[in-house]
Amino acid sequence: MGRNAKVERNTLETRIAVEIELDGSGSAHFETGLPFLEHMLDQIARHGLLDLSVTAQGDLHIDAHHTVEDIGITLGQAFAAAVGDKKGIRRYGHAYVPLDEALSRVVLDLSGRPGLTFDVDFTRAMIGGFDVDLFQEFFQGFVNHAAVTLHIDNLRGTNAHHQVETVFKAFGRALRMAIEPDERLGDVVPSTKGSL
Repeated sequence: MGRNAKVERNTLETRIAVEIELDGSGSAHFETGLPFLEHMLDQIARHGLLDLSVTAQGDLHIDAHHTVEDIGITLGQAFAAAVGDKKGIRRYGHAYVPLDEALSRVVLDLSGRPGLTFDVDFTRAMIGGFDVDLFQEFFQGFVNHAAVTLHIDNLRGTNAHHQVETVFKAFGRALRMAIEPDERLGDVVPSTKGSL
């Protein structure tokens, strides 16, 4: 039985559908109306080896805030459903990813407790027409609904595109590590509590 899920979230502001396969090949399909966000979501899929589909219709005539946040929320819900009871997985993941002058570190714990530390000092406020403040909203929505503890640090970088791309690549690789089966665990949950 595969580790996959499909979640739909419909509000007065957005209509979001996410499909995820944790044991995928990195294939991705996006229809969100937000090309730069899609470029970043593609990093999660490819570097996390997840199959990921995200479709979204949102109130982009106002701005992208609701759509980006709700994509994060729905992705978090889908991830939580796909990962299931977390038996036999590594639980923790981390990655450092460089891109030219930029370097980011992402560390996460599939802890069952939502928490985000986001330390990224973007060098500019907009990348094309995309407001970089919305990346924190995306990750906050994800951790709140995936029940993940997530630390994101951009250690250096002068190009804002490079800064955020290293964050998303590192996030994908850290997720990949955390969800990997650990043969030594068997079907044991990696926690002294017995559940996560």
